[in-house]
Amino acid sequence: MHKQMTRDEARRARRRRVRREAQTQDGVLSRRQLYGTGLSRWEVGAELRAERWRLHGRQTIAVHTGDLAGDAMLWHAVIEAGARGVLDGVSALVAAGLTGFTIPAVRVSVPRGARVVKIAGIDIRQTRRLRPSDRVGAGIPRVWPWIAAVRGALWARTDREAATLLAMVVQQRLTTAKRIGLALLDVRRDRRRRFVEMIVLDLIGGAQSLGELDFAGMARRRGLPEPDRQVVRRGRDGRIYLDVIWEAFAVVVEIDGIHHAFAQNLVNDALRHNAVTLRNATVLRLPLLGLRVASDAFFAQIAEALVAGGWTPPDVIRSAGSDPQNV
Repeated sequence: MHKQMTRDEARRARRRRVRREAQTQDGVLSRRQLYGTGLSRWEVGAELRAERWRLHGRQTIAVHTGDLAGDAMLWHAVIEAGARGVLDGVSALVAAGLTGFTIPAVRVSVPRGARVVKIAGIDIRQTRRLRPSDRVGAGIPRVWPWIAAVRGALWARTDREAATLLAMVVQQRLTTAKRIGLALLDVRRDRRRRFVEMIVLDLIGGAQSLGELDFAGMARRRGLPEPDRQVVRRGRDGRIYLDVIWEAFAVVVEIDGIHHAFAQNLVNDALRHNAVTLRNATVLRLPLLGLRVASDAFFAQIAEALVAGGWTPPDVIRSAGSDPQNV
């Protein structure tokens, strides 16, 4: 038969639970977490009144009386933001181990519609970009490093700061340039997107323009047919030069480099795209960044377009030739 704990023993057991939980969060807990250990509101208030613990903001309680620094400050930020808040941008990278980069305030992202409070040293903002899959499953609530790197660069005060951040993240091996590039593909509009793309391509080692021969080699390694060379079409306003074309299958691939960001280029590209499409050809756009970080996915689309145009892949020919019914 178990001996029932006395009131003092039960209180000491609750204190031990608080200490164990606080150790995992650099000495700070939320009010909800404290109540979850079994402490009453009166007990929490008594610790604060006795100045054994210290309140920071509205919801963060340190089980000591010192100032907050390091990870404790990061925990304080997400606690104040609420259950759906996560560290984002540079703050998430600092939590992941980034060193040598100073942040003026801890950045926390919350979904659209979440309550936002103003607290000194904490920048809580709503964002449509926050998805459940962005969140790391353990430790301080934060987004994955590759997502944080993209957002940190987009939110940087200057282009120089954005470039420095991306280089530091890769140099300190928090993630790879390729993973950053994949995350950047999800960003559709931002004033700094093209600049960030250029820096990521530099980090990957593929900022140089991609020639037709390079593309053909990549296609050949995947078993695709040889594209036609130096194809010129005549459009309403003169000649149209096509990057890559398979005339027999009416498939065109336009490779979009960094230079396509300029407004005049966008207009010319659109006119060229439309002119070719009107001639019953399939035109696929292939951003240079996509080619560097997700080439298999893009080449799978090219193969699909070629098959739709009448091309038969070599493996299909071989399998048909080995089938007794086709002999």
